Formats: sequence, C-alpha cells, structure tokens
Amino acid sequence: MNSKLIFGIAKSLLLARWRQTLVAAVGVTFSIAMFITLLSFMNGLNDLLDGLILNRTPHVRLYNEIKPSDNQPVNAAAEFKGSYNFISSVKSGITRQEIYNSGPIMQAVKDDERVLGAAPKLTAQVFFNEGTIEITGVINGVDVEEESRLFNFKDYVTAGTAIDAKNVANSIILGKGLADILVADIGDVVQVTTIQGERFPLKVVGYFQSGIQEIDKVQSYASIGTTQKLMGKPANYITDIQVKLHDLDMAPAVTQEYAKLFDIDAEDIQTANAQFETGSNIRSLISYSVGIVLLIVAGFGIFNILNMMIYEKMDSIAILKATGFSGRDVNRIFLIIALSIGFFGGTVGLLFGFVFSVIIDNIPFDTAALPTVETYPINYSPVFYFIGGSFSMITTYFAGFFPARKASKVDPVEIIRGK
Repeated sequence: MNSKLIFGIAKSLLLARWRQTLVAAVGVTFSIAMFITLLSFMNGLNDLLDGLILNRTPHVRLYNEIKPSDNQPVNAAAEFKGSYNFISSVKSGITRQEIYNSGPIMQAVKDDERVLGAAPKLTAQVFFNEGTIEITGVINGVDVEEESRLFNFKDYVTAGTAIDAKNVANSIILGKGLADILVADIGDVVQVTTIQGERFPLKVVGYFQSGIQEIDKVQSYASIGTTQKLMGKPANYITDIQVKLHDLDMAPAVTQEYAKLFDIDAEDIQTANAQFETGSNIRSLISYSVGIVLLIVAGFGIFNILNMMIYEKMDSIAILKATGFSGRDVNRIFLIIALSIGFFGGTVGLLFGFVFSVIIDNIPFDTAALPTVETYPINYSPVFYFIGGSFSMITTYFAGFFPARKASKVDPVEIIRGK
C-alpha cells in the first residue's frame, strides 16, 4: 500500500484522539526529561567527588615501604636450614624511606612516552606549637609548579598564591582546618617542631582546602627545599615520586613494570582508590536504573493508550481491511503512531532535560567544605542524550508492537457482522 497514504491515516488517527495522544507524549517527555536530568546531575556529582580524590592522587606512586626483612638471621643459621621457622614480633628491616638514585629514576620516568609528568614529594611529620599545646600535623614538600600542572594544586589553594610557597623562603601553606585551629592569618608566623626536636618558624602564605575536613586539619604544604631543611636532609632527599600518565587505565601495568625496573615499591591509583571507585560505579548504576524504570513506565502508558485506541477504532480498522488494506499495512499504521509519540515526546523530553540541567547548573551551591564549587555539578555528556533518545524509540516501538499486531489480525467480517 502507498506509504504516503499509510502515514496520512496514522496522522488522522493520532489527531482524532489528540488528548490521549498528548497524554502519551507527555509521559514520554517527562520520563526522558527526568532521565537526562537525573543522569546529568548524578554523573556531575560523581565527577566532583572523583575529582576531589583522583585529581590529587598520582596514577603511579613510587616509594620505599617500611616492612619486615624477608631474610631473618635464623634462616641463615646452618642448623635451621631446610626447616620451617616461625618468628614472632618481627621488626622492620634496615631500610630508609628515601628513594635511592631519585634523580636518574625521575629522568627515566619523564622520558617514558606513556608519562604525562612526574613530581617529587617529601613528607615530614611535625608538631605545630600553639602555646603549650602541640598539634600533630604533616608537611608535604612538593614541587609547586609540577604539583599545580599535574594535580591541580593551585585550584585547592583558596587564599594566597600557590607559587609563594616556592618564592618565599621558609613558608608554608596551611590546611584551612589547621589554620582555624591555630588562628593563623596569611602573613603570620607559625612555630613547627620536628620529630628530631628542632624548632622552626614558618611564614603562612596561603590556605589549602581539599574538601575533606579531616585532611585539612592535618596536612600542610611547603616547597621541597623548605621541607628538606626542616628534616635536616640533603637536596636530593625525596620519599615519593608521583607519576601521572596519559592513559589512567595503563596504571596497573606501568606500576608493575616500574616496580621491577627500579626495584622499588609502587602503587597504582586503582589499588589506592578501589573502594572510592566502587562507590562511584554504584551511584551511576542506581541513576541508570531509575531512569530506565521511568522510560519503561512511560512505555506501559503508551501500550494502554494504543490498546484503547484499537478497541475504539475497530470499525475503522474493519473498513480499512475491507477496502484492501492488508494486516501488514494496519500493523505499520499503529507502529507509526507509537513511534511518532516516542519521537516527538522524546525530542521535547531531551530539550526539557537540557533546560532542567542548565537550571540546576546555575543554582548556587555554597559549602565551606568545597570552596572551589560555586554551583551544583552537572555533566552534559552527549552519551546521556543518545541513550535517552534511543531508549524512547525502543520503548515506544515495543509498546506499540503488540497492539499493532492485534489490530492487524482483526477480521473485518466479524466486526461488520457484529454491528
């Protein structure tokens, strides 16, 4: 049968019961709009939370772990060779946290084509002196420029300037929580005592805020040189090499390779943040599940409306078949009706989903824990719109398939005889 004629009949049936058609389309529109809004917001939230951890975590960390020696003296004794030796209260071996040959290792890592960059790090345990009270803290010695380039360090410095930690001698960037405890303003001098008992004055040049309050109460940052001076170490003393790769997924393989190549302990970002990544995946799964359920519910609404339309249009279907329309033609008519509802309802739903996302993206989000975040996070990934549009068409197709097949099997003789 002529396709133009079939489309014309489908259009007439749609407009004849336009209120029912509108209800079905609104159902699809609402479902798609909520699907897009929910996914955009939840994935934006995931990106925000991931950024708090992943932006500050190296893809590969090279360090020397303090651990018990595998070669205990009893194993070297001739009389105990070939025996199983059970040793309790094993002490750590004679190892140092310092990375040996750190300069050549850094250069070899930077020359690797898979590596975006590498930054040294040094951690010092200290006490911040507040009158007669000593507050436990950690000073991270970093290369400020590389730390900013690779790990967005300057984005988390909420007051002062990150580069001042390098340019100002004997300076420190305090965690915001720690600064509040010490009541230290920018420009003030804080007294720091090292675990060796040495006391140093450090000038506050900024505040650091990671978004995790417990961390900000403990951690502070200084230049590598300042931290080495605090610890009484030479200029080549570092305890960590932080590596950032072009491809995050390569981290486990690169970690194993570096551990063997440099005879050093290594940890990849997937291992370090396995629990956090699991939480992100679960939140995404919940978002997709809820969105798909909304679309399926809308599909049932279309199914019911088309079923009612078939019962009400039995006379019209009988006349169509009596005048030469085949069951396949009738099937196509009702499938076109269903897909039309899905297409127009889905298109408007995608538009409303985008509008709702923009509205949420402009709602102020003011929290002391996340000073760099000004509005609610939204992810505008085109993938969400593709999934939503595709699923609206698939859902409406199956919602119309069974009523359409039922209409195609109508016997015009029985309908006309019953009338």
